[in-house]
Amino acid sequence: MPQNPRIPPARPLSVEILAFPGVDLLDVAGALSVFTVANDRLARTGGLPAYAVRVVADSDPMLVTSAGLGIAADRLPSPRQAVDTLVVAGGPGVYAAADDRRLTTWVRRRATVARRVVSVCTGAFLLGAAGLLEGRRVVTHWTRCAELARRFPKARVESDPIFLQDGAIWTSAGVTAGIDLSLALVEQDLGRPLALDVARQLVVFFKRPGGQAQFSTTLSLQKAEDRFGALNDWIGNHLSEDLSLTALARKAGMSERSFSRHYTAATGLSPARAVERLRLEAARRLLSDTRTPVKRVALRCGFGSEEIMRRSFLRVLGTTPSAYRAAFSLLGRVPN
Repeated sequence: MPQNPRIPPARPLSVEILAFPGVDLLDVAGALSVFTVANDRLARTGGLPAYAVRVVADSDPMLVTSAGLGIAADRLPSPRQAVDTLVVAGGPGVYAAADDRRLTTWVRRRATVARRVVSVCTGAFLLGAAGLLEGRRVVTHWTRCAELARRFPKARVESDPIFLQDGAIWTSAGVTAGIDLSLALVEQDLGRPLALDVARQLVVFFKRPGGQAQFSTTLSLQKAEDRFGALNDWIGNHLSEDLSLTALARKAGMSERSFSRHYTAATGLSPARAVERLRLEAARRLLSDTRTPVKRVALRCGFGSEEIMRRSFLRVLGTTPSAYRAAFSLLGRVPN
């Protein structure tokens, strides 16, 4: 992604957000808010709007979302009319939309004139029905990834990322991941400082603490908050210390055997696996967001050595720390 501010386009970039009956309200509103807040931040410094955004639908002007709230939408424009970015929302109504041949034809033809085509959450099913996912790396909500792969076997479905770009096609994971993706689009268009400013105004992470993962170990451990929440918080703040089973059981005031059994039942992870995942999560943040050398990252996160961290990255993420940094760092070229 670009790091430096960019000059806003001479004319606003046209953005269409495709909705349909039963669309998820947040899929529409999240992306809409990112682009409109970007315009607002530019206006505060005397700049012109960078985006001209509208919601479009092949239905009555007022359509009902899955939340029961009606939203106004413009009619579908001619598929030959110029557009910069087409955003396809998701929601329970996406399956009926994907079965609508007229709508999928419009999406397919619209994609030929758009600079980029984006799906939010299950909007990927509509892109798939339009024939736009073949041979592409794509993602959708983690509960729908297997179904997406079954329906569109020529798509390369991945379940972990928050969002993916493959050429002109961008796809995102569940619901709020559409905000992450939209921020990435703003960064591509206008630079990192403006995108970061938008994220601050929306009070969301510009880059989630879990790196690119669709869900993080920290979040998954929250289901055990009543019993082990304080312990998990302590682990996260003491990653470089002794986090052996013996040490954790002592901290919890339990025998090793009892602690291991109850912790695994509460979190779905063994204590050793949870510690490894939390250390990996912290390492990923440092690799992507700082210039800290890989060796020092390993020590700060409690791996003991760079080689141990490397083996953990390969086993869990299928990549090395250096390769992860090269792929996800927002700081440009970072020494290892």
